[in-house]
Amino acid sequence: MIVRRVAVAGLLAGAAAPVLAQGAAAPAADLHADVSPDIIVTAPFSRDRATVLSGITVLQGTELTRQLRPTIGDTLSRQPGVSSTSFGPNASRPILRGFQGERVRILTDGIGSFDVSNTSVDHAVIINPQFADRIEILRGPASLLYGSSAIGGVVNVIDKRIPREVPTEAVHLDVLGTYGSAANERSTAGVIEVPIADHIVVHADASYSKTDDLKIGNFVLSAPARAEALASADPAAQSLASLKDRLPNTSSRTWNVGAGAAYIDENGSLGIGYGHYDSLYGVPTRFDLATGEGEAVRLKVRQDRFDVRSEINVGGDVVDAIKVRAGYAKYQHSELEDDGSIGTTFYNQGLEGRVEVSQARRNIGSGTWRGGTGVQLFTRDFDVIGDEAFIPRNKTVQLGVFTLQEFDFGALKAEVAGRYENANVKASVGDFRGAPVFVNRSFDLFSGSVGASYGLFGDWRLGVNLSHTERGPAAEELLANGPHAGTQAYEVGNPDFVKERANGAELILRGKGEGYRFEASVYFNRFNNYIYETQTGMIEDDLPVFEFRQASARYLGAEAQGDITIARFGETDLKVDALADYTDARLLGGLGPVPRIPPFRVLGGVGLANDRWDARAEVEHSSRQAKVAAFETETAGFTMVNAAFSFRPFATRKDTSIVVSANNIFDVDARRHASFLKDFAPLAGRDIRVSLRFTI
Repeated sequence: MIVRRVAVAGLLAGAAAPVLAQGAAAPAADLHADVSPDIIVTAPFSRDRATVLSGITVLQGTELTRQLRPTIGDTLSRQPGVSSTSFGPNASRPILRGFQGERVRILTDGIGSFDVSNTSVDHAVIINPQFADRIEILRGPASLLYGSSAIGGVVNVIDKRIPREVPTEAVHLDVLGTYGSAANERSTAGVIEVPIADHIVVHADASYSKTDDLKIGNFVLSAPARAEALASADPAAQSLASLKDRLPNTSSRTWNVGAGAAYIDENGSLGIGYGHYDSLYGVPTRFDLATGEGEAVRLKVRQDRFDVRSEINVGGDVVDAIKVRAGYAKYQHSELEDDGSIGTTFYNQGLEGRVEVSQARRNIGSGTWRGGTGVQLFTRDFDVIGDEAFIPRNKTVQLGVFTLQEFDFGALKAEVAGRYENANVKASVGDFRGAPVFVNRSFDLFSGSVGASYGLFGDWRLGVNLSHTERGPAAEELLANGPHAGTQAYEVGNPDFVKERANGAELILRGKGEGYRFEASVYFNRFNNYIYETQTGMIEDDLPVFEFRQASARYLGAEAQGDITIARFGETDLKVDALADYTDARLLGGLGPVPRIPPFRVLGGVGLANDRWDARAEVEHSSRQAKVAAFETETAGFTMVNAAFSFRPFATRKDTSIVVSANNIFDVDARRHASFLKDFAPLAGRDIRVSLRFTI
């Protein structure tokens, strides 16, 4: 991971094509300076964390280094309200409040990842967390500014491939090296930024990682799956019950390179970036427990991506700034058979652009008013070619208009947000699996939220937010009809689905003071025409059938996080922290629980910290999940113990550090209930990790 501390002014820069003043000195920036976690930049304008009416997590600095894993899902899985799809160690996507896939948007600097990770859980997210400066997680209705589908939330990974500031150094260099014992992980990443004139900065980055098959705490199969395998009359199936210690077919090799440049002065910025991503990784096998058969699929992934970001700092009485952010990428991956031949290839071309106008703060009566309004365009041209193509070629176009208005009356603060989006999914194929497919579905989607918070005392605030969201069915939910080798499932959609509607409410309490911080949320969502994927019990092409269906549903949950300094020894603080989260989701009409919902989880830690070093031990307990859908097995609870030590050898360079961590110290068998593969792929066993980050 490359954590480059960005100046606040730089983080606030988002995007847009400026007419820049000539001759003005570009503002120099100390790229080693800390940025307050109380500043949230995932919005048209920067916001005070205390007033955002949604659950929020910010990960940066040494904490981000400690949490870093090869995938964004595993990097964030210990944050409140966040779980992971855990489809092996190479394809892990965040789950927010029990929502996954289309209902969670994964962004890089406000623009989508242009991959197909939302299409299927075996597909990796093409965002390299090694290059993250900062990751912001917004759960709930605050995410509506980034798409009508993102009711679960938004994960925004902020990097600096397009520079935001002119460094104070002649050359700014960041290097990271990591070793992880569980997968024999060897990774390195580097970033260099050079100011070549008063206003121009060039950037280059590269990374490489390689892993072996993952070490696990015990058996490959869960206890129920082992019992089923042993009950088979086939010796090949019986032998599956003895698989242990390593998770087969999970090795990987990934590299990517990128470059960027920006013109920056006091009136704004204009920058471009390019990145190439290349990976070969395996996904755990979903075995047939009756016969012992199963495909060991490997995915060969490639993406080329181009980005633009610019901003005009207008500074007027009406308009404060105009921002533009745009990206385009060509993506493909091939699913390789056991003999290395290509079985199926996925192609995706994506384009996304946003224009945002931030309003100047204005006085209204005894308070102030500011806001931001914008337009967003997203297109995706998606095709799957091969014997196991499970979806016909299709194109998705989404055009949205959104606004966020914030009112500040001192103790009372309020906000109103709205979004209109037209989403169109089109497929016209003369022959797909022996029949023509002609689908052209268009959905008009209206979403909005209104909320207020009140200052109770000191820095404590209580807020409430009410929301209405509408989501159009995704192409996969409408059009899927075929076998998918990566997930070892036969997937079936429904072209007649109607749009999904939800009404929700969230209550938020936040407070902080000398030596402590606390935040808690309680939320409720009621869905009409909720789309979910469930196993039917049928078999097609020797694969279990998973079908998309619609029903009414409701989600109810809570999450809390906090920390407190309980003692001080000279310059060293003794801190205690904890988080907890819980989601209960049910299909109404007697249909039972929503599939794959994470159980109650609590995590607590104690640590010592000062300017030069910190040490921490933590315990994570995930409860047994007994609320299961049809054909879904229960998941046993687990308790995992972790510890870490971080050392910053240079007093003037706090972003140079050595981090040593021991994860899952007692080598327990841990499985995430939200994973499609939880009966076939446990989490990593004992993992000793060493990371060295060097910055000049």
